[in-house]
Amino acid sequence: MASKVASLLSCALLMAATWQAAAAGYYNPPSPDACGLKVGYYHDKCPPAEAIVKHVVGAAVRQNPGIGAGIIRMLFHDCFVEGCDASVLLDPTPANPQPEKLGPPNNPSLRGFEVIDAAKAAVEHACPGVVSCADIIAFAARDASFFLSHRRVNFDMPAGRLDGRVSNASRTLDFLPPPTFDLSQLVANFATKGLGVEDMVVLSGAHTVGRSHCSSFVPDRLAVPSDINPSFAMSLRGQCPASPSSNNDPTVVQDVVTPDTLDNQYYKNVLAHRVLFTSDASLLASQATAKLVSDNANIPGWWEDRFKAAMVKMASVEVKTGSSGEVRRNCRVVN
Repeated sequence: MASKVASLLSCALLMAATWQAAAAGYYNPPSPDACGLKVGYYHDKCPPAEAIVKHVVGAAVRQNPGIGAGIIRMLFHDCFVEGCDASVLLDPTPANPQPEKLGPPNNPSLRGFEVIDAAKAAVEHACPGVVSCADIIAFAARDASFFLSHRRVNFDMPAGRLDGRVSNASRTLDFLPPPTFDLSQLVANFATKGLGVEDMVVLSGAHTVGRSHCSSFVPDRLAVPSDINPSFAMSLRGQCPASPSSNNDPTVVQDVVTPDTLDNQYYKNVLAHRVLFTSDASLLASQATAKLVSDNANIPGWWEDRFKAAMVKMASVEVKTGSSGEVRRNCRVVN
């Protein structure tokens, strides 16, 4: 009976009804199946869809690994604002001059839009009007993880998401955690999306790839005193201005050891106090999260297995199905 009732609810309503319980730490959010998602969703609808996206993403990552990091980040930024509905892809229009992609957390740092455009164009050529942009982002993030990890992060991504019609820049500030968050703020932020403490620690591991603007951690992290490794701080001071501005805001790699490889080096960096953000350093602020950091750093394969599951879980946040969404013909504009 309970399963029949659940099947009548949209994933968004089901997730909303359980956020409070998730925040209390005793509820496991709905599985992708409960959200109307399933592995192999396009097996009959558009058989080559996933292979097409993987080919496009692979070519882009081989040319520029940073684009892969940007695509993984794009999934996170899409799912935390309005759910996993490709709202982050919508361009400004006279009716909506400030969509998500122009929000401060996304502009100018979010990358990979042209790769999603290329994947969508190729999929549309094969199967017009079938594959949603939201699913393409999810597939692309999965594939970027695969290529950046040298095939060690390999998993199935359920599909069946629809594209949303609402995109508002101000919502990015409401839901995307800034790099200045402390541990309690991070835990609360992820809980609102049905994600637990371990999910938060595991997904933070994506900071092992990509770059960051100096303004994301200067001056706070380079102030004296600081918990940051002194030699690491000195290196950052040599790369960043003391007061970054819109005209002078360089980028630095997030992981100086393996900057283009998706691996568990991030956790070793956290333990060594060689991470950029306050939010990264905060993972050592409790015994429970410090233990998770240590396990991810020291147990071979531990983080990779958990990252796969956390990516699938995050990619099922507030998905749109039925009349709540559409399959866009062009990922940058609603139909």
